[in-house]
Amino acid sequence: MATPADPTQRPIVVAATRVEARAAQRALGGAAAVVEVGVALSRVRARDGAASPPGLPLPPSTWEGAVVTCGVAGALRPLPVGTVLVPERVGRPDGSTLACDPELVAALVAAAHRLGLAPERGPLLTADHLVVGGERRRWAEHGYVAVDMETGLVPARRLAAVRVVLDGPDRELDPAWHGARWPPGRPSALRQLPWLAWEAPRCARRAAAVLAEALAGPVPGSWSPSPVSGAG
Repeated sequence: MATPADPTQRPIVVAATRVEARAAQRALGGAAAVVEVGVALSRVRARDGAASPPGLPLPPSTWEGAVVTCGVAGALRPLPVGTVLVPERVGRPDGSTLACDPELVAALVAAAHRLGLAPERGPLLTADHLVVGGERRRWAEHGYVAVDMETGLVPARRLAAVRVVLDGPDRELDPAWHGARWPPGRPSALRQLPWLAWEAPRCARRAAAVLAEALAGPVPGSWSPSPVSGAG
C-alpha cells in the first residue's frame, strides 16, 4: 500500500483493543497512525480541554484530519457475524447525533464493494456500556443497526467508522467482559472465550482490510486534513 508522502497527513485510526489495533497496524503498515484508546476510550484523558491518549504524542491538532474508528461492533438487529458496517450517522451517549464525513464514508463503502462485501450503512449507536437483551431491541426500534463504545466519543473534525459485526441478538457478548479484570469472574463469560478468540480477530481483520483498501483506492485526497478555520 502506498504511504502518504507527508506523514503528518496520515489519517488517525482509532482502535479500542489490542486485537483491533494489531489488525489495523498489520493491514495498514505506515499508511495511517493507529491509536489504541481502550474500550469506551478508557485510555484517553483530557489535556487542556482536548482528548489525548496518555503516553502518546498526540496534540489536539491530531484530531483535525481524517479519523476512522476501526474494529468490531454488536448488531442490534439480526445481522450475520462478519457484516461490514459503514454508518452515515452516529448516536452519542448523551442523546445527540453526529454525521460522519461523507467523503470518508464514500471511500469506505467503495472499498468494501471492491472486496466483494456489501456494507450496512444504517446508523451506529455509541454507548457507554454493553448493550444487551431488551435494551438492544429498544435501540433497534429507534432505527440503529449496531452499537460500539468509541465512535461517538472521538473529538474529530472529520470522522468515519468501519466496523464488523461480532455479536448480535442471537449470540450476545456477556456483560462481564465490560471492564472485567482478567480473567472475568462469571463462568458464562469464560465459556465465550474460544468463540471470542476465533471471531474477534477475524472480524477485526475484515474491518482493517476494508480500511486498507479505502486508503489504497482512487480517492487519496479524501484522507488529507481539512483546512483549520482561521488559517492563512
